[in-house]
Amino acid sequence: MDQMGLTRGGFERYGKTTKRAAFLAEMNRVVPWAQLCALIEPHYPKAGRGRHPVGLERMLRIHFLQHWFNLSDPAVEEALYESNSMREFVGIDLGHERVPDETTVCKFRHLLERHDLGRQIFEQVGAQHAPWAQDFTQHRGRAY
Repeated sequence: MDQMGLTRGGFERYGKTTKRAAFLAEMNRVVPWAQLCALIEPHYPKAGRGRHPVGLERMLRIHFLQHWFNLSDPAVEEALYESNSMREFVGIDLGHERVPDETTVCKFRHLLERHDLGRQIFEQVGAQHAPWAQDFTQHRGRAY
């Protein structure tokens, strides 16, 4: 019988990098996470008397997953429990912490909407990649 702890702990013999994992690795590299967090941080709840808020970058990464994979709040929670590559992208270790629940995800989305941060995030990411996008548009008809 296979031991679950060993198979999930990196001892797989026949692993393969999936398209999803490759995509998430690329997005991890190209998205300006620090800049986007700085944009949201003034509006994000601070630790106080109640529960500590989930880390800002973690919530932002979950928000991006929702858009990239067309996931609702409950669906992204479920996907994070099921997908190792998504958990790694977000930075969740189920041995030490839970996945943020759908209500937490919903509250984060509402915070972004309330402060018009979704548009600002889109503009910052677009500005960051404008030279690449322009170059791609100019060369897309050419064979390489």
